[in-house]
Amino acid sequence: MFAIWAKLMKDGKILKQVTYRRDDKFSYSQFFVYLTDICEELDISTPVLLKTHIFNYAKFSTVRFIPRDFAESVDFDKLVLDNIT
Repeated sequence: MFAIWAKLMKDGKILKQVTYRRDDKFSYSQFFVYLTDICEELDISTPVLLKTHIFNYAKFSTVRFIPRDFAESVDFDKLVLDNIT
């Protein structure tokens, strides 16, 4: 089981947040699926996922997506995913 805390941030404040939990074992090959599920819960478009995003999550247990990572314009400063397990 694992959990990811996802936060939409603007001007240093949390606009929306969700805790994403799954009972299966965490797999980096499924990270895009997790990201898609989280974005669907937050009602935002899914950002472009690069290797550097996955490496940052693996090394620091956190990853940040900024507006240029999204194909559509967004009204927040960043999407932050933190590993909380």
